[in-house]
This record gives sequence, C-alpha cells and structure tokens, in this order.
Amino acid sequence: MKKIFILCLISLTLGIAKSEAQNLSSSYQTAVGFKIYPGAVSVKHFVNGNNAIEGLGYFWQYGFRLTGLYEIHGNINGAPGLKWYIGPGAHIGSYNNNWTRDYPYRDNSVAIGIDGVLGLDYKIKGAPINISFDWQPSFNLVGYSYFEGGWGGLGIRYAF
Repeated sequence: MKKIFILCLISLTLGIAKSEAQNLSSSYQTAVGFKIYPGAVSVKHFVNGNNAIEGLGYFWQYGFRLTGLYEIHGNINGAPGLKWYIGPGAHIGSYNNNWTRDYPYRDNSVAIGIDGVLGLDYKIKGAPINISFDWQPSFNLVGYSYFEGGWGGLGIRYAF
C-alpha cells in the first residue's frame, strides 16, 4: 500500500510539472518565517519560475525533524498572488526522552523518511508577507516505521 501511494504521488508530481508549459514565475524569490503545527522554522526559495525548495526545521515535544521539500507551483485563475503547489521531499529527525516515556514500545532512534506536500501559497501585493497553508503527509521508514498524515499547517514568512 505504501509503495502504491508513493508511486501515485511521484507520478502526479511529474505529470503536473510536465504539463506546465508556461513560466509561472513567483512574485518573490525567497521567504523566511515559521509554520504553525507542530511548529517549524521555514525557508522557501524559488530556484526558477515555478519551482521552489523549502527547508523546515521542526522542534517539538518529542525531538526535532529537518525536512526538505521540492515544490511545483501553479497559478489559480482569477486570484492574483495565489498559487497551488505540490511536491515530494524527505526528512530526518531524532526523538528525545519524552518520546521514550510516552511510547515505550516504539523505537526511539533516528527518524528518516519521505514526505509529500499539497498546499496554497499567497503573496500579499505591496507587502513583504507570504502566507501558505498546506498538508504534509509523510512515511517514516527508518526508526519507528509509520504513516503521519497530520503535519502541515499555516506558514507566515517575510518575503524578499
């Protein structure tokens, strides 16, 4: 089941990227801020017209997690400044003693896995503010193996 989900996500991402024939350049190059839930520092940078990379540093009650995402953006007709995005990614993290205490039957070592992202990105015209809202499902493959469907949330960043 995991393999089918991963293959579908990759196929969808590549299909969308290939179907984008026009340059969908963003109105900002780089944005730095934070994401609410579970709480992350966020840096997003457009590497070319509609393709961005995003780095997330999560620090939460059970440890930390670093995530890298490759995001493909597309315009939404009739909504200037608003874009949809989708893409793949990966994460690495580590659990602390709170994890071991609350979940003694789970492996408390390093966490390594793959991620996906689906969301909306809005750059406020005339202000250096970028707001995003997304869903970031992930599979943890090394350490305690599981599917996590509850990550993502509201991002607020200062745009350069």
